[in-house]
Amino acid sequence: MTDAVADLAEALRRHPAIRSKLSIAQVAGMLGLTGDGPGRPGDDAAMIETSEGFDLFAGEGFIPGFVQADPWFAGWCGVMVNLSDIAAMGGRATALIDQVWAPNAESAAPLMKGLRDAAAAYGVPLVGGHTNFAASELNLAVSVLGKAKKPVTSFDARPGDVLLAAIDHRGRYVNFDNFCAALEAPHDRLRGDLALMPELADRSLLRAGKDISQGGIAGTALMLCECSGVGAVLELDRIQSPGGVPLQRWLHSFPSFGFLLAVAPDNAAEVCLAFRQRGIWADPIGTITEGSALTLQRGSETALFWDHNRSPYLSLSAREPAHA
Repeated sequence: MTDAVADLAEALRRHPAIRSKLSIAQVAGMLGLTGDGPGRPGDDAAMIETSEGFDLFAGEGFIPGFVQADPWFAGWCGVMVNLSDIAAMGGRATALIDQVWAPNAESAAPLMKGLRDAAAAYGVPLVGGHTNFAASELNLAVSVLGKAKKPVTSFDARPGDVLLAAIDHRGRYVNFDNFCAALEAPHDRLRGDLALMPELADRSLLRAGKDISQGGIAGTALMLCECSGVGAVLELDRIQSPGGVPLQRWLHSFPSFGFLLAVAPDNAAEVCLAFRQRGIWADPIGTITEGSALTLQRGSETALFWDHNRSPYLSLSAREPAHA
């Protein structure tokens, strides 16, 4: 193990975007949630079985500073990230609702416009919500409904699966470590790109998966491993970043279109090709393993990033209760 790989693992462990997910374990413990409870907490969306398939429910609340610094973009993101959560589950979104707090209607206008613009771009209707024009500051939460025929969960990765990443590199950093590939994209492309996930799921090509969230590739891989009760090796040399973005930053960046997928080895080439045909970078970046260790590898050099058995991350494995 060389200092370079070990230093990278340590830097990622300490990064705020990755450590922010640790609060989920506290909330899970307070609510008494476990990964095998109703809705499967720990997934990108809650999943409820019905006579026709599965209903999906998801929601996002936003950091007040982010909302107030760029209200229009926050509104856009409120739609975008929720739709990505539904797609990650192999689902198709059906409707959005918003919750807006603002001192008055004028200050809320850019936020509302961002919501409307994104809903129109992605072709998913905003059907109502809750609004308060007597709040002390601007803030936002957005929820989404969806449906899935063959849902993709965070709990079904198996040792021996190939770990794939599919990320749209046709974008730029907008703020913080948010890499957005949606703002200049044609609307039909946005819709077609998201539709690919449920199409692959319906063909039973995806074993497990997650939307790449604020924890980036590293944090999302850890969440997937913990939920499934497995380990993984991330092969750093196989992870491509766009436009010369340093690998360390890319590993904790939040792409507007990005998924980690565990697939059977026989399906890996077909899944990657489906994304590449839409201009989306997709490649194997590792392997799902036995155990609980997520390891970084570069050539023959390795370093432990996280062992979720020794140090729980979400504490939402289906095999263990959540701890506060």
